[in-house]
Amino acid sequence: QLHVVDSGGGLVQPGGSLRLSCVLSGFSFDGYVIAWFRQVPGKKREGVSCISGRDGNPYYREFVQGRFTISRDSAKNTVYLQMNNLKAEDTAVYYCAAHPWEFRECVMFSDYDIWGQGTQVTVSS
Repeated sequence: QLHVVDSGGGLVQPGGSLRLSCVLSGFSFDGYVIAWFRQVPGKKREGVSCISGRDGNPYYREFVQGRFTISRDSAKNTVYLQMNNLKAEDTAVYYCAAHPWEFRECVMFSDYDIWGQGTQVTVSS
């Protein structure tokens, strides 16, 4: 069975950092795109960043560009989201998701096949 397990959320002060982890189970990066989404209660889930398994080209939404970094560790079958200079507006439940994908450029859309359970990130003083 294919699934992902996301973790690493927590409470952090503005300006602080967190690293989220997404462990892939039952499949590897090849042939998949991995993305991080986030959702605030009452709002639509939004894509944050993605990385293509074929070539590893990352993509970032403008509101995290320069602060967040997505990376992968093939040996651990894990994708990370390093979040620096966190702001209060980054508070959300963050989800890791995966979808079959054969292209180098990644895209984020709501119909990804595989979703993690979510991890809460709270940025507050």
